[in-house]
Amino acid sequence: MKLFKSLAINILLIGLVLYLLSWLGAFFLNVYTRHGESLTLPNLKGLNFEEVEKILSEKKLRYIITDTAFIDDMPKGSVVEQNPSPNTKVKEGRFIYITINSNSTIGVQMPNLINSSLRFAETVLLSSGLKLGSVIYRPDVAAGAVLDQLYRNQSIQPNIKIPKGASIDLVVGDGMGSSIVQIPDLTNLTLNEARGVLESSMLQVGSIVYEGKNDSLNATVKRQSPSYKEGETIKSGQQVDLFLGDK
Repeated sequence: MKLFKSLAINILLIGLVLYLLSWLGAFFLNVYTRHGESLTLPNLKGLNFEEVEKILSEKKLRYIITDTAFIDDMPKGSVVEQNPSPNTKVKEGRFIYITINSNSTIGVQMPNLINSSLRFAETVLLSSGLKLGSVIYRPDVAAGAVLDQLYRNQSIQPNIKIPKGASIDLVVGDGMGSSIVQIPDLTNLTLNEARGVLESSMLQVGSIVYEGKNDSLNATVKRQSPSYKEGETIKSGQQVDLFLGDK
């Protein structure tokens, strides 16, 4: 009888221990699941690195910098790309992979584009991490051939290091030599608009003179030299000086 009673007590104790272990396991599993509840990943693009660190820390997320870039129109040290993308549901502790806009200029070598075709030159620029800027046509029998390469309005020699993403202007032969073109009317055009009209007319921008407040964003062409007269012509490739003033 005593043996049966002792066995029953042991079985009862074992059952109680198993119940307590099951209850504790369920409790901690619930706590862990709530701890890992998903949250919405904010948009980090354009934010500086200090802001990103603070936001991710508050949301208990971790990060890894996977790459750097050089983008002129974004603040240095800001986030350029993120993975996962904004508004993705993630759990606490998740790694966020980010690309940072470099604080230093990444230099690339200027390729030699002289005598190559315009299409080939554009392909080489893109593969070198550079961009095609303006195409300036100059009287020359070599139609479509690159005659000169310009960086910031100055000729640039091959192998010179310049910032990645920089714009390169190309001087290209028009294939006609010294042809005659009409002088366009540039009055009241912005500088960029005037450049476009001159390029399409196979003419070049000469001197740029600001006669107002030197505000290039709001200035327009007030006069030009040679001046516009209906039917007046000049040789292609010739320069036209622009005098800009306030709108």
